[in-house]
Amino acid sequence: MSEPVTAAETETEPSEVAALDLKPALEAVLMVVDEPATEEHLAKVLDRPRRAIAGALRELADEYTAQGRGFELRLVAGGWRYYTRPAYAAAVEGFVLDGQHARLTQAALETLAVVAYRQPVSRSRVSAVRGVNCDGVMRTLLQRGLVEEAGTEPETGAILYRTTNYFLERMGLRGLDELPELAPFLPEVDAVEGESQEGVPSFDPDAPDTDVTHAHVDADDSSHSQTET
Repeated sequence: MSEPVTAAETETEPSEVAALDLKPALEAVLMVVDEPATEEHLAKVLDRPRRAIAGALRELADEYTAQGRGFELRLVAGGWRYYTRPAYAAAVEGFVLDGQHARLTQAALETLAVVAYRQPVSRSRVSAVRGVNCDGVMRTLLQRGLVEEAGTEPETGAILYRTTNYFLERMGLRGLDELPELAPFLPEVDAVEGESQEGVPSFDPDAPDTDVTHAHVDADDSSHSQTET
């Protein structure tokens, strides 16, 4: 006759990952992510409850701040990722850029702001708000992954654009509701309706620009052409 199985013998042995110390395991994973990691994903990878993951992440973030580390752990765009602490940005910029320019042009920043605060919005309405043709700049923002297509406008068929999760990540925002209160200073798109050109076909993303300037989001981005008239 077989002996009865005890409750202890029926318990599932913890996995190799679950047996690791949680905080060092989180640090190891977050060191290699190329985009913010969600608590759900980390919980699945490390075989832990989400509540334990969330608590450990916040404890790590507080510890880094208390220790005055040169990096910080931040919740951005729905996930967690390491970032250089702003106080040490100049040191990183000097090392990474090594004399290169790594900022978007003023035209690109203005265009990105209009899209961010008026999205979804068509390129011709963006041009109308800015008072200048934005085709080249919109192409650059698309290529950089900062904006994306968001369907079409029912009345005109014009392509609409919105910002991406990558935009939130680069801006250090959890969501669009954290954008600064800038919208009141932008004219309403309806106020410039008459100046828009919704009937103009969408530009070809692969078409060459005419007047070329260079703008970078970060040191890893390559230069792309922009045009403004």
